[in-house]
Amino acid sequence: MSRDYNAEAKDHPEHRYAYDFDYLMHEYMLRTFEPFLASDNALELGCFEGNFTRLLTQRFASVEVVEASADCIAVASDKTRGAVKFHHSTFETFEPSRRYDNIFLIHTLEHLDHPVEVLRRIGSWLSEGGRLFVAAPNARAGSRQIAVNMGLIDHHAAVTPAEAAHGHRVTYSIDTLRADLRAAKLRPVTEGGVFFKGLANFQIDAALQAGIISRAYLDGCFELGRVYPDLCSSVYAVCEREREH
Repeated sequence: MSRDYNAEAKDHPEHRYAYDFDYLMHEYMLRTFEPFLASDNALELGCFEGNFTRLLTQRFASVEVVEASADCIAVASDKTRGAVKFHHSTFETFEPSRRYDNIFLIHTLEHLDHPVEVLRRIGSWLSEGGRLFVAAPNARAGSRQIAVNMGLIDHHAAVTPAEAAHGHRVTYSIDTLRADLRAAKLRPVTEGGVFFKGLANFQIDAALQAGIISRAYLDGCFELGRVYPDLCSSVYAVCEREREH
């Protein structure tokens, strides 16, 4: 069945595609990835409206994006003001003309119909010594476990109707993410969680707007996430291609 990528990226009455907290998370993700970044070129796979893309342009001399939604490309292109080369394509059909030192797949893997097959393709786009940075929403995040105990979600790894409306196919934990990466012949250099999370995204947004919590509080949650990765908002892995024997 064909997918409408423009529709999947739109807000729905019961669930926004992205909250302000999601954009703050981009900064924490880059802070986590910083020690492992290479050279000066980057490829982002899936850009939504270009917030993470804009952060990449501040770090890399050359940034390219592959995005299946024309609507998202239009918004992201305006936000990045000509600093990025966009490819309107699915990952399954994209044919790069070069290799990349840094490839970012941020909260996008969970949208793929055939994640292992796509990960194998992506691995072939890495330069010698290049790295793939993958992050996905965490099935075992503290807020999600609370929602299960409240009866709002059937089980940790469930895909809720709202998530399905936005194109989610799976909800990863660190072990299932690791399994897909290994099946795709990608070797994790490091893995973990980003941002200890006890509240839902909309609750964090509301608490920030009301002055109940501050950026200092969020910074504290980020540092605590290094200690309790299993309870973090996102799980991540930094990968390289498996070496030929």
